[in-house]
Amino acid sequence: MKTLLVIGHTFPEPSTTAAGSRILQILDLFLEAGYHVTFASTASLSEKSLLLSELGIQSENIELNSDSFDDFIRNLNPQAVLFDRYISEEQFGWRVADQCPEALRVLDTEDLHFLRKAREEAVLKDNIPVEEANLFSETAKREIASMYRCDLSLLISEAEITLLQDTFKVPKEVLYYLPFLAEGPMEALPSFNERSDFMTIGNLLHAPNVDSVQFLKKEIWPKIRKQLPEASLHIYGNYAPQKISELHNEKEGFLIKGWVENVEEVMKKAKVSLAPLRFGAGLKGKIFDAMRCGTPSVTTTIGSEGMHGSLPFAGCVCNTSEGIAEASVEIYTNEIMWLEAQERGFEIIQKRFQKNDFSGAFLSKIERLQKELLSHRQSNFIGEILQYHSMRSTMYMSKWIETKNR
Repeated sequence: MKTLLVIGHTFPEPSTTAAGSRILQILDLFLEAGYHVTFASTASLSEKSLLLSELGIQSENIELNSDSFDDFIRNLNPQAVLFDRYISEEQFGWRVADQCPEALRVLDTEDLHFLRKAREEAVLKDNIPVEEANLFSETAKREIASMYRCDLSLLISEAEITLLQDTFKVPKEVLYYLPFLAEGPMEALPSFNERSDFMTIGNLLHAPNVDSVQFLKKEIWPKIRKQLPEASLHIYGNYAPQKISELHNEKEGFLIKGWVENVEEVMKKAKVSLAPLRFGAGLKGKIFDAMRCGTPSVTTTIGSEGMHGSLPFAGCVCNTSEGIAEASVEIYTNEIMWLEAQERGFEIIQKRFQKNDFSGAFLSKIERLQKELLSHRQSNFIGEILQYHSMRSTMYMSKWIETKNR
């Protein structure tokens, strides 16, 4: 039996959202292919951590800057190692390459961190359009170097692959598109007349979501509420900071609801999902979930990026508070428009995100790379150079810390 080692920045928590279950979707593909999967992290298991053993996945704690990891991975001897985001590769990639040089090294980028960070700085710090964001940052250098050092990097958005190839000239051979994965349509969805109110959802430790809620409160919701005085906006998301909790106002129908156990349940009850994201990267789980639940979305260009390809979007895309508010009211009150948006969402899910359309090709790619690993690495010689130099600088720093800790 082949073994996959996953090195994560933290252990996964239970989630019913697409974004929250992304890493678990990938691990499920390896489990279905017959791999024994071990998930290792320097983080401690918490009360919220998922019981991976129930999924047939083994959990292990590992130490940073410790040669105990060398013994651990040498004994495990995995055929493939999956790094959950580039920081995990920076911390442990050189040890993996040193101890298990024949193991396939795969990076799950989740989304491009340097892209999200650059867009955030453009909006919040420099007050310029996201199109003018400075992408050539230190974070970009670190993240792209990590991609080169790995044999394959998983990208969740076609837009990000295009950016990496066209702007940064990253070879397509080391990039692989693997989006959110859906399994069949949902059943028994409430009708237009059975739904009410607006909703938005997202982890409120995540800067794009915090900014989105503030944007709604200050500029968008007052305009919607003026035309729909009986409507409410339900805001769901864990870890809300005080500045978000304080926005709760029942009189205005602006309701901070916090964490929700079943996203599908609340998503199906809502008539419209709002996602006015001014910055961000990757695919938006809130829009993916809304399409699956038959709930039209009103979002921005950033929110719709990578979601619908050449197909019409499942709702409305606007970039001003006036446009977002006007579109929200129109789709909320116009049943024909609402039904058309719902059908477009179903079409996007069916044509772009079906698990069966990706699982076989992905596993075939992994198997082919394992068989052709030497030639694949030789064709990515820049990656070999970065592995050679980066491994040594990181190695000596790690060993210095390790000695210092003793």
